[in-house]
Amino acid sequence: QIAGLTVILVLLSGVAAASAEAVRMIPASFSQIAQDARPSVVNIQTVKTVPGGSRMLEKFYGQPFGNNRELYERFFGPFFNQQPRDRNEESLGSGFIISDDGYIVTNYHVIKGADEIKVVLHDKNEYDAKVIGTDPMTDLALIKIKAKKLIPLTFGSSKKTPVGSWVVAIGSPFGLEQTVTAGISSGKWRIIGSVPYDDFIQTDASINPGNSGGPLLNLDGYV
Repeated sequence: QIAGLTVILVLLSGVAAASAEAVRMIPASFSQIAQDARPSVVNIQTVKTVPGGSRMLEKFYGQPFGNNRELYERFFGPFFNQQPRDRNEESLGSGFIISDDGYIVTNYHVIKGADEIKVVLHDKNEYDAKVIGTDPMTDLALIKIKAKKLIPLTFGSSKKTPVGSWVVAIGSPFGLEQTVTAGISSGKWRIIGSVPYDDFIQTDASINPGNSGGPLLNLDGYV
């Protein structure tokens, strides 16, 4: 009877552990994860100068009068001779802090060709950032701001993230900072032919323009 009771207790403890795991996998709220990760996720704003280009007529029609500039000026006048002005192109993205002294990971396409990079923290403090390194092949970039005592995120393991597990994305879709969306890891090792290194995690968490560079977190808050 004692042996039988021991077996029953072991079985019950196994059921309790399984139940605890089930509760762990179906959280009542993602608020704690969002709250803990919030100080580590940043909004990235960039400004890029786009050249004005060539004269309008020559751009679209070539040189209708060959090298005869006199006829060109007579018929088309100063309008077509105006040089288009350079313009500033602004874009938005996300990133996350990986060290307490200001190193930030984002996507390469977020900061590609940018003349100015501004990082906005969760407390609305703004910093100018400089590019430390980029890897266009994997669409990754490392930037840095002059700040101290920041709260970094920790990297997890995609190998230990099973398909079907909960994930949380935080970023600035459409410029709306600190937006939290949740879903599951829908698939792994996806090949879509977008870059030379195809090895993507698929998720049904909402990802929109501006989320680029932001973290995808597991329930432990790891990237």
